[in-house]
Amino acid sequence: MRSKFIYHGDMYRFEVPQQSYWEAAPAGTSLAAAPLSADDRCDVAIIGGGYTGVSAAYHLARDHGIVARVLEAGHIGWGASGRNAGFCGIGGTSLSLRQMLEKHGLEETRRFYHSQVDAVELVRQILADESINADARGEVELEVAPSAKAYAGLMEHATQQRKLLGLDSRVLSAAEFRERYFDSAELHGAVVQRPAFSLHPLRYLVGLAAAAERRGAILHPHSEVLEWTKDGSDHVLATRGGTLRARSVLFATNGFMPEHLHNAFYGRPLPMISAIVVTRPLTTEELAAQGWKTTEQAITSRRILNYYRLLPDNRLLFGGRGHATGSNAGATKTFATLSRRIGEIWPHFRDVPIEYRWHGLICITMRLTPAIGRLSDDSSVLFAYGYHGNGVNTATWSGKQLADAVAGAGNDRLSNPLPAMVQGLSPRFPFARLRLRYLQARLAMFRLQDALD
Repeated sequence: MRSKFIYHGDMYRFEVPQQSYWEAAPAGTSLAAAPLSADDRCDVAIIGGGYTGVSAAYHLARDHGIVARVLEAGHIGWGASGRNAGFCGIGGTSLSLRQMLEKHGLEETRRFYHSQVDAVELVRQILADESINADARGEVELEVAPSAKAYAGLMEHATQQRKLLGLDSRVLSAAEFRERYFDSAELHGAVVQRPAFSLHPLRYLVGLAAAAERRGAILHPHSEVLEWTKDGSDHVLATRGGTLRARSVLFATNGFMPEHLHNAFYGRPLPMISAIVVTRPLTTEELAAQGWKTTEQAITSRRILNYYRLLPDNRLLFGGRGHATGSNAGATKTFATLSRRIGEIWPHFRDVPIEYRWHGLICITMRLTPAIGRLSDDSSVLFAYGYHGNGVNTATWSGKQLADAVAGAGNDRLSNPLPAMVQGLSPRFPFARLRLRYLQARLAMFRLQDALD
């Protein structure tokens, strides 16, 4: 019998909210959502109450007048959508630009990147249309080079993005960057890319969920799908509180995917732990000591990257890749590593206390791009997953694509707007039971390469 999930059970306690900064700050919006408590039916059922699933429900109701029901194992926002760093920018793949061009060609690569730009603007438009107060701030994403070699690579990458793809990417020297943004012990220049901004990820999701409810969508938190069967043309989704029958199912669970529910999805995602720590509010003197002048989001150009930004109350949010087991003991070690890294990058922040610590799962795929589509042997099952740590906009956009596909099922509208590299299921990982071993080997190789750089 296949195991339910691939990480330690500590990662999947759906009844326990994360002790995150986002959960501690009130979402500001109440939902009518209640667990499924009876047997019922609907046209469209969505498994997963994160950005993908809620965006699909929202767009189905707003754009197509179709009422969907969302089944979420935890509370709305329990998963990665409620615990990420709140970065909204261009990403969604772990392929390098060179790999994308070699494998998919210029036109498809351009289509993918411009769909990412569209995704950023989609989130911005939803925030405006629905008056969602998610503390949106910033205009760019900063990618900081920690070495001279990394800076040379960033300059080449930014040049190609401008010339080949028409993206707004520009290079800053270390001195220029220090003058505009901040100083650090690992600064050899940077790339500044538009469009990008940051937000409170849980407030955005709850605001989107409230907008979906206003248009008729029905959300069921604490309604984990325990079994998924087929009865004629109906899908039957069984939870502890009741059973939901549906004509179509959207599988929208990303890194927390319950692969055991449907054989078509087994072995296709590779969840990876990402962890975040948040400091106490930094003082004016502490910020000045590092020349800190920005609220823009930033990442390092290492293979095992860190990501960080200054929050509205002057706390530093700092994240990076986590351990490979999912246990609470492993998480403790990861948080200690992240705390140490803060002091290595910004010496004046070395002794600043950490007040929040949490982790979650991002999702990568065998082909290193998102996977969006419908099953070839059952067109009533649609899916989207594999956002490679860039879910705020990629998942929101993917949910809209699924909604449009359901509404235009007769013409299969899904296949037309999507870049070729994201269409359909990603390949299965060979010997899927060994995926965590793959991950451990991959991370070890990346650590060695980063050290050599």
